[in-house]
Amino acid sequence: MTTATKIGTGEFTYEVATDWEALPPGYSWQEAAAVAVSPKDEVYVFNRSDYPVIVFDTNGRYLRDWGDPAMYPRAHGITFAPDGTLFLIDDDDHTVRKCTPDGKVIFTLGTPGVPTGYMSGEPFHRPTDVAIDPKTGDFYVADGYGNSRVHKYSPDGKLLFSWGEPGVDPGQFNITHNIATDADGYVYVADRENHRVQIFDSNGNFETQWKNMHRPCAIYISDDQHVFVGDLGAGMNVNRNMPNIGPWISVYNRSGERLARFGDGFGEEPGQFIAPHDISMDSQGNLYIGEVSWTNLKNLGEIKDGVRSLQKLVKV
Repeated sequence: MTTATKIGTGEFTYEVATDWEALPPGYSWQEAAAVAVSPKDEVYVFNRSDYPVIVFDTNGRYLRDWGDPAMYPRAHGITFAPDGTLFLIDDDDHTVRKCTPDGKVIFTLGTPGVPTGYMSGEPFHRPTDVAIDPKTGDFYVADGYGNSRVHKYSPDGKLLFSWGEPGVDPGQFNITHNIATDADGYVYVADRENHRVQIFDSNGNFETQWKNMHRPCAIYISDDQHVFVGDLGAGMNVNRNMPNIGPWISVYNRSGERLARFGDGFGEEPGQFIAPHDISMDSQGNLYIGEVSWTNLKNLGEIKDGVRSLQKLVKV
């Protein structure tokens, strides 16, 4: 592993760790759609390959893998609970599974492979992510590509209530993508195609929204309550090379003030991004970014196997 290129500013300055992860011989992933760091500082990569969950230490050393690709046909989101259990969200399977750290399924929400009606509001139609209330253990499911909805569940998986509908007004969504909670239990939703983050209280009441972003996809709130947002940038070839729309990572405080923004344009060079899709952080403040690079390039008319899909940024 080498570190050279620096990106970011001030306290949000990082070195790009190139060739960080060491996959075993014969292993590959089409793309690392989601990444999460466990309470033990192990890096779990939920990816779209024959090895759905691959676990590394923070130095990139392979530890183990698990998961049946038939059960996880299109990995999308991964979230750790404080007790070390984790949620796996698969949008093509229309399910949310709570698992032990070694992959034993504790419960499954949704009917595998069967969506509810498009924009029906009923869980699930291509769910995307989970966030956990730090005070109660209740959790929220972003749902997703085929619904414009957030569902709240009790810790044991009982549906409590849902909110949201298609649209552009406050409380409406156009792809509820990633979701996160802060220390006070407020819920942050990356409302991707409305180009904003919406913030709600724990009862689903709209509080505020942040704009001045372009297709926010990834959202992560650190222990010190900084909000990291990954913007996808261009979604069409016609504006693929347009400046000042991403892809990049932005850092905000909880008042919505932007503190930093980094990403040196679209590409695979150190410091660049193709499609930031998920963000996590280890105990040392290092960032891990999963990118849906293959999918994004395909949508832009380019098929490129072996494209980079996971980055580590080492805090300086």
